[in-house]
Amino acid sequence: MPYQENNLSDEVRDMHRAIESLKEEIEAVDWYNQRVNVCTNDELRAILAHNRDEEKEHASMLMEWIRRNDSIFAKEMKDYLFTDKPISDHHD
Repeated sequence: MPYQENNLSDEVRDMHRAIESLKEEIEAVDWYNQRVNVCTNDELRAILAHNRDEEKEHASMLMEWIRRNDSIFAKEMKDYLFTDKPISDHHD
């Protein structure tokens, strides 16, 4: 996807690359998940499920990179992820 503005810093361009890549990985998870759901061949279903799970790994790696490079994302992830509190109870 093209940039919205010219003369962006390297940091903004890198974040854009990470966000676009994350969107693509999440979309791939969805596509593979749909294929797994309707596939009638057990062997192919297992391959598709494996591929889906690889995309989840890629998405997780990108989320971690974003967390390390964006302090606001890092704060929000700390507040919302890996807790048992109801999600809607987290906001200020």
